[in-house]
Amino acid sequence: MNSASLNIIFLTNWTDAPEDPLSSLELLQASFSWQAPDPDGTRSPPEEHTNSGSSTGSLLLSSLNLSVQKGRLVAVVGKVGCGKSSLLAAISGELQRLGGSVYVAGRTEGFGLAAQEPWIQHATVRDNVLFGRDFDSTFYQTVIEACALSDDLNMLPSGDRTEVGENGVTLSGGQKSRLALARAVYMDKEIYLLDDPLAAVDADVAHHLMEKCILGILGTKTRILCTHRIEFLDRADVVVLMDNGTIVKIGSPSEVLPLVEAEPKDRKNDSNKKEKDVIHQKEEQESSNELPLEEGPEDSGEEQKQVGGLAWSVYTAYWRAVGGALAASVLFSLLLMQASKNVSEWWLSHWISHLKSNSSGAAVDVDLPPPHQSPLLLLFSPGGLTSPLSLRETSSLGNMSSDVKFYMTVYGSLATANTLFTAARAFLFAYGAICAAAVIHDRLLGRVLKATVTFFDTTPLGRVLNRFSSDMYSADDSLPFVLNILLANVFGLLGMLVVMTYGLPWLLLPLLPLGALYYRTQRFYRHSSRELKRLCSLTLSPVYSHFSETLAGLSTVRASGSAARFEEENEQRLEQNQRCLFASNAAMQWLDIRLQMIGVALVTGIGIIAVVQHQFKSIDPGLVGLSLSYALSITNLLSGLIFSFAQTEMQMVSVERTEEYSTCVPVEPQDGRRQVPPEWPQHGRVEFSGAVLAYRPGLPNALDGVSVEVLPGERVGIVGRTGSGKSTLFLALFRMVELNQGCVLLDGVDISQVALSQLRSKMAVIPQDPFLFSGSVRDNLDPCGRHSDPRLLDALEQCHLEQVVRRIGGLEAEMGEKGKSLSVGQRQLLCLARALLTEANVLCIDEATASVDQKTDMLLQKTIRDMFKDRTVLTIAHRLNTIMDSDRVIVMHAGKVVEFDTPAALSQRDDSFFHRLLGGRGA
Repeated sequence: MNSASLNIIFLTNWTDAPEDPLSSLELLQASFSWQAPDPDGTRSPPEEHTNSGSSTGSLLLSSLNLSVQKGRLVAVVGKVGCGKSSLLAAISGELQRLGGSVYVAGRTEGFGLAAQEPWIQHATVRDNVLFGRDFDSTFYQTVIEACALSDDLNMLPSGDRTEVGENGVTLSGGQKSRLALARAVYMDKEIYLLDDPLAAVDADVAHHLMEKCILGILGTKTRILCTHRIEFLDRADVVVLMDNGTIVKIGSPSEVLPLVEAEPKDRKNDSNKKEKDVIHQKEEQESSNELPLEEGPEDSGEEQKQVGGLAWSVYTAYWRAVGGALAASVLFSLLLMQASKNVSEWWLSHWISHLKSNSSGAAVDVDLPPPHQSPLLLLFSPGGLTSPLSLRETSSLGNMSSDVKFYMTVYGSLATANTLFTAARAFLFAYGAICAAAVIHDRLLGRVLKATVTFFDTTPLGRVLNRFSSDMYSADDSLPFVLNILLANVFGLLGMLVVMTYGLPWLLLPLLPLGALYYRTQRFYRHSSRELKRLCSLTLSPVYSHFSETLAGLSTVRASGSAARFEEENEQRLEQNQRCLFASNAAMQWLDIRLQMIGVALVTGIGIIAVVQHQFKSIDPGLVGLSLSYALSITNLLSGLIFSFAQTEMQMVSVERTEEYSTCVPVEPQDGRRQVPPEWPQHGRVEFSGAVLAYRPGLPNALDGVSVEVLPGERVGIVGRTGSGKSTLFLALFRMVELNQGCVLLDGVDISQVALSQLRSKMAVIPQDPFLFSGSVRDNLDPCGRHSDPRLLDALEQCHLEQVVRRIGGLEAEMGEKGKSLSVGQRQLLCLARALLTEANVLCIDEATASVDQKTDMLLQKTIRDMFKDRTVLTIAHRLNTIMDSDRVIVMHAGKVVEFDTPAALSQRDDSFFHRLLGGRGA
């Protein structure tokens, strides 16, 4: 990855001087698109910044006029998909300017960017916050407290030294959002681009972030805040209202707020603030008591490497992958090929011997060898090889003897058989190699697809990609290539040994010490080559991990000006891999040189012996030539055999690594011990009984003795501070993570005894992080093709997406990778539409409307109430107004259910957690 690919910030997007000298940012009639500035290709939207209905190269933002003075807080609001995130992308240089002018003060220093979809590195909490910068203890602690991360760090087993997994998989959505915000704050930039950092946190934490972070530690910075939390707009200096990629209104909060559908503001008086501080101190103390800080192992650690020779199970696994019958057929065809070749050579020798015995009476002009020469030597002499041709040339046409015809016919038949066997061997070997690669890939894919969530939490993506790319390439291409050479050398050597045993048995004697020398050489090399191959594979995983991680957070890397550091880290990882690869190639050349030196020594020795012997007595030149020819043939075959065997074993390391995943990766139990009727669950009663769940040994319990019962058809809201275990309830319900203790009952049936496919198909979920597959809108809405087009369009209309889908091309429009053609809020709405199409009696909603505006949120809540009025609905929400009309509310804290009652009853109790989450407003 070079500088041109990482640090693509188009300086032509900006002008050099603003009209207002106090401005930190100015846009004058500016229009932007994702279109690339060069004719070589187009830039696709990065994962962190997308906009509604935008295909690559289309106009996203048009005629923007905006001036932001230094140190001001600018709030950007508007309905979902209006272009808020695209505005930040345009400011950071991710969008291409098509017209107008842009000025950004200190643009070379970069921005502090907190993306709407938080990008978290696979590192410790501290490393994520520092992001390559020096550690300042005082400032670091200030940032942690301002971003409300202190309590969360107390709950982690190793504090801020805890690894958070791939993209922060071990953290909740709110924790990831606050960690990304802390990283941006620690950068200490002059301009901050904050893309809805308050969406994934509850009202209490949102108020803390606004007061302590955005208005506190960042109080002197220029801040552009995209948000749907209307209750905080009155704290902004300027409010920008956007719609359909244009700025509709710019003004003070009092001027713009009347144009926005707002909920009652969450204003807290001084007494409430004081109460909040006391509560936080109490919660921190409880967390410290319940979850003491302890030094634990890192989540993923280093990738394990096998040591020593390959187990026989690796070879038998490859044999089974080829197929026992097919593998035996390959070996049998090789045997027939080599046998037919040796027999044809023997027949040629026999033919020449027959010519010699009949030479006195033959009327042909043939140069026969001396009478004392062995008949077998004729096979290797020029006269013997050309005698049939000389015979044909000097014989009278039409009078060819019947003997010659007989020998020619047999020899031609043997040559034809050898050709057929060679073709059959080539076809069978190629087919077997293809079958083996397919079987190995399918076994690997099947195991990974069934792997537990814990496996993906602790395994970097690069390690998985390494198995499917580099290791599978070796099993699919490199291994068959060297294995083919190995088998050819093995059977070729066996064939030569058979001929030598028959014709020149004395040559077998020097083969014993020669074989011992070759064996000693290959044994020394194989130990090194095998481990070097393992090291090559091991050091390739960090390259894949870093590359995929960098691509996922490319917008943050560019905006922060950290491209050079990521290039350097990528080069360091490549350097480690190239060192191992260079050492492997050097070892290969070491073996090649020594094998050649052995051959040279042998041929030289035979030549010297022949010269010395010639000084004492006459020696047959043909015999000397034959000896040299055999010495070259044998050494070449032995060298090829040793080299191909070592290379085959080295490539078999890739099969060993794929087999490790195919057999050792923990998988979810697929079969159920209890059969349930097709209509189960008929009522939708959900009951947790003493549920205890920890994601991994050594980590604190995410659920700690949860016991709660949700009645059929009941609408239950689930609230609590981020990281309190709300989303973990859904993971337990869908058996994404198995319980350590207790059970979950669905209509009285223990879900641990039901087959996973049947269990998960009976419930619908709208996840916290919306996920869409690459494919069309139809494929994402109705992957099984069960619904008609009018039904699909009706579901989209109920989720206020019909116009957006029509604009991007209808139901057949391609969504792009992870649905990048839609904004984050629109992806959440599409997941909701997909849930509406199911007939599940249990619907789980995890922050489904966190990234949509208040007006759309109210309409969606009404849709959910109407469409699921007779079904059980569990809703996790930070916007408490969305669950105030629920039948009951579950309040989670530190993995426990601390309250479970109606919203009205809980809000009236001054000492309740729910009352405090409401900010003391009451019902």
